[in-house]
Amino acid sequence: MDELVKQAMAKWPNVPDCYGWLGLDARGDWYMRDDSVQALGPFSRNKGSKLQHDKLKAFIARNYLADAQGRWYFQNGPQRVFVELEITPWVWLLQPDGSVQAHTGQTVCPQRCFVDEQGHVYLETDVGFGLVHSQDVGVAAQHVETGLWVPQHIQTQDMAHRFGFVLSPQNALQQQA
Repeated sequence: MDELVKQAMAKWPNVPDCYGWLGLDARGDWYMRDDSVQALGPFSRNKGSKLQHDKLKAFIARNYLADAQGRWYFQNGPQRVFVELEITPWVWLLQPDGSVQAHTGQTVCPQRCFVDEQGHVYLETDVGFGLVHSQDVGVAAQHVETGLWVPQHIQTQDMAHRFGFVLSPQNALQQQA
């Protein structure tokens, strides 16, 4: 977490959380969702505006965390901006050197491979569970063919519970009310 963010949290400890305004899609792209987009329905159907500003995306990536309930958020100064997830909290990018990188830029260590009923490839890593980027499925298939990865089957509907993440913190909050 950025030092300036920590200082802002100490200075303003009681800033209310923000829900529904930020989303992460299955390709690792961030989306801003204003009131009008949110009124159109869930993130999976109405993403909003794709963030293009590299410094803003890097700031979000450095301050992207999960709480004890498995809700992922971006710590924006003193405010938690909870993230609507299209599929998983992480999107993995397979690098030419064989390493695996998160959509946030950090290098991770794969531990287990999974394939769902639609053929999507997932990895459980040292930092969590995520989807292999669609452009890297060919490389993932090579890893499976060579025995580097041995995929286990998983049902899409079971992933969030099994790996402890919340797809829609906004919906979870509304269900509690």
